[in-house]
Amino acid sequence: MRYLLASCLLFSLASAAAIPTNQGNGKGNGNGNGNGNGNGNGTSNGNGHNKKFTVELGPRPYYLVDDMDEGPLKAKLQSCSEGPFKVSDFVFAHRGAPLQFPEHTVESYSAARRMGAGVIECDVAFTKDKQLVCRHAQCDLHTTTDILNRTDLASKCTTPFTPATSNGTAAKAKCCTSDITQAEFKTLCGKMDGFNPKATTVKEYMDGTPYFRTDLYSTCGTVQTHKEYIDLVNGWGLKFTPELKKPEVKMPFQGYTQERYAQDMIDAYKAAGVDPSRVWAQSFVPDDIFYWIKNEPDFGRQAVYLDERVDTVAGYANATASLPALAARGVNIMAPAFFALTKVDNATGTIVPSEYALAAKAAGLELVTWSFERSGWLNKGGDYYYQYVKPVINNDGDMYTVLDVLVQQVGITHMFTDWPATLTYFASCFGL
Repeated sequence: MRYLLASCLLFSLASAAAIPTNQGNGKGNGNGNGNGNGNGNGTSNGNGHNKKFTVELGPRPYYLVDDMDEGPLKAKLQSCSEGPFKVSDFVFAHRGAPLQFPEHTVESYSAARRMGAGVIECDVAFTKDKQLVCRHAQCDLHTTTDILNRTDLASKCTTPFTPATSNGTAAKAKCCTSDITQAEFKTLCGKMDGFNPKATTVKEYMDGTPYFRTDLYSTCGTVQTHKEYIDLVNGWGLKFTPELKKPEVKMPFQGYTQERYAQDMIDAYKAAGVDPSRVWAQSFVPDDIFYWIKNEPDFGRQAVYLDERVDTVAGYANATASLPALAARGVNIMAPAFFALTKVDNATGTIVPSEYALAAKAAGLELVTWSFERSGWLNKGGDYYYQYVKPVINNDGDMYTVLDVLVQQVGITHMFTDWPATLTYFASCFGL
């Protein structure tokens, strides 16, 4: 069944400072004072023409603030309603702006830029011909693109579409970037991530957008290679956070090793002349982080260890205990899902930093976290991302309450979000 969220993107409701940007091939230094920077204080003088743009947020942040419980935080955020709103490196655009736009497409990245994201993400996967492209997972083409509708490509999928059956067997398909070449990948249309497990046809299978998202802009998203993403974001003078996705095929893949894969991702930034300080390379695979620390120390310094060990009780305890040792090995930035950084103080009923957050601070580790605006409605306590604070979550505005604890008490330095406007509003209000 299709779920279509009647959402509007009325960017003109929010005023902001004009931000200079570079539409050509010039390189920005990303430090707020040089050519092509993306924070509203620099000038662009690349090979293209200069153009100013205005950060625009639309109605969602205002809806969330209005929905908050009365108190000092709400009053503070209300006081910032007229801006100015500025580009902020606090805001990591998770896959662009996939709350409403097909992820990892030009359209999604452009929306993220317009909403003030200072850092934009490309999840990096490799194709059959060992070229790097932007996809959230190596094997998600069946849910994020129109590949199943492509008779010339659908047959190349690892698992072609199989319809659901009357005895309850779910529909299935599995299409990977490694099933096709980069040239074939570039012919695909990006769509909103989702599928219908009860589908008996390809059309039904592709029609599974979650209730809290929208198909309004899902016409034919322009998919991106890794190099195209670098050129696009670099032309805007913004910063980068590429994630090396864990392969879903056996490695080495036709002689392509994990180490070569990790190096190829970094080499793309070096070839483009991008300063390492503008790049936050990420991975869930510890060996990728350690590889960059050893072999590309300038990039390894800002490597982000995505920590999924916290998903189980035992894993959470082990992860927390391991933080000093990781710091000793040269890891500087840890990034668990944000549920792992807070908890409810049973004595006061308030949200406070978690044991993991306190241990990271004691070990001198920086904390980045993910992912805001992936949960839909919060009037029933929220989902995965709010699991440790669910008893005190009862409205959508509570996401700002959690964010405030993450910023003011936990001390996160950056946050991934599926809708940058929500974070940009907060970041501009608090000078982040």
